[in-house]
Amino acid sequence: MKTFISPSKLLKQHSIKDVIINNAIYIVLFFLFLTIVLIDPSFLSLKNAGFILSQSATRMIFACAIAGPIVLGGTDLSAGRLIGMAGLITASLLQSPDYTARVFPNLPRLPIWIPILLAMIICALFSLIHGFLVAKQKVAPFIASLGMQLVVYGLMSVYFDAVSDSAPIGVLDEKFTGFAQNGITILGFRLQYIILYAVVVVALVWFIWNKTKLGKNMFAIGGNIEAANVSGVNIVFNMLAIYVMAGLLYGFGGALEVARTGSATNALGQGYELDAIAACVVGGVSMRGGIGTIKGIITGVLLFQVISYGLVFIQVNPYLVYFVKGAIILIAVVIDTKKYIKKK
Repeated sequence: MKTFISPSKLLKQHSIKDVIINNAIYIVLFFLFLTIVLIDPSFLSLKNAGFILSQSATRMIFACAIAGPIVLGGTDLSAGRLIGMAGLITASLLQSPDYTARVFPNLPRLPIWIPILLAMIICALFSLIHGFLVAKQKVAPFIASLGMQLVVYGLMSVYFDAVSDSAPIGVLDEKFTGFAQNGITILGFRLQYIILYAVVVVALVWFIWNKTKLGKNMFAIGGNIEAANVSGVNIVFNMLAIYVMAGLLYGFGGALEVARTGSATNALGQGYELDAIAACVVGGVSMRGGIGTIKGIITGVLLFQVISYGLVFIQVNPYLVYFVKGAIILIAVVIDTKKYIKKK
């Protein structure tokens, strides 16, 4: 004899199951965080919070940048190299004027905004080419971004070798490093300027995504490109605009990153695109396109940074940290796939 289950009870069971599935990644991250705190309670300190926020600042900018191409249904594996190129350009042009071994010894002291703007424009041009290959030439986003990654890395390595003979570019202008590293203290908590810049960028991207026609078109293209085209959306123009916006943010974020760290090589930015993509996926941006929120992206960045730093803080084997980060990404992708199948 079959047991009768009332509709309300069945609905409640499905509701609980859906909640667990939809929030599984956050549940896993919460238990990881709890484990870190139990092992070393000193992890919960204002000093660590400030460090995590300063580390997360540029990651927020990178994640907001790369999220655009992902929402369009693509990806951008060249992001890390563009970030590195931006860092190399600004570092080489903004070394301390008193440093005798500058890569450009006869270069006058430049206002910091000139190299930063130059880096942003160069990154935007490469992203424009990338976007053109995807939007106009119909090249698969993965292949286009992989090819652009190699092109950018080759060019930045040639530049690095030519100007510094492959030696790290350091001793940066104190005005440039101060632009990122200086800050204000509020109730004992030090808030670096770099965090404030990230907040401004996040607010700007949120506005574009939610309050402009470009943002609405981006979601329409990512959700169903054929339907968007039939509705009169200019597919090529809007895709190019999103890629250019990503390039501008890579350039700005790359400049801030080198100002934060104080030096640059051609290895700068390596793997940054993977962390940014991972933060987006953890934050609910669908790799299938058309879905994503700025709130989710920022949550993903902070969670990923807290876990990554926390594992290092409790002295977990660095190789095991890669394992944990990879597992988190896989769990997030599996959840995204389940949501997509259910929606279908």
